[in-house]
Amino acid sequence: MDSEQLKSLAVDAVESMKGQDVAVLDVRERTSMTDYMVIAAGNSNRHVHSLAEEIVQRAKQETDSKPRLEGGETSDWVLVDIGDVIVHLMLPATREFYDLERLWRDAPGLGAAGTE
Repeated sequence: MDSEQLKSLAVDAVESMKGQDVAVLDVRERTSMTDYMVIAAGNSNRHVHSLAEEIVQRAKQETDSKPRLEGGETSDWVLVDIGDVIVHLMLPATREFYDLERLWRDAPGLGAAGTE
């Protein structure tokens, strides 16, 4: 599965679980660690963890990769690494505090649909 398909998988999983404020950043020209970053918010620690579990489950079903998960059920920030896509799932206050979109502000923002 290529990075575009992985990005779509992640966005679809987050949207199906009612993730909020989904943003996609194209970081291919800025780093070698990943192609896309997906950033989304959940409304509780449990919701953030459920979003992450949904991504992991779909990635295991649809790819040969072994997704990695950082952060636990009580975390206000969970990271899911599915290879060419890294997904940051946070509580709104955590997202505002760390402001990853600002850190990567020169990366093209693609929005949830993945188009500029």
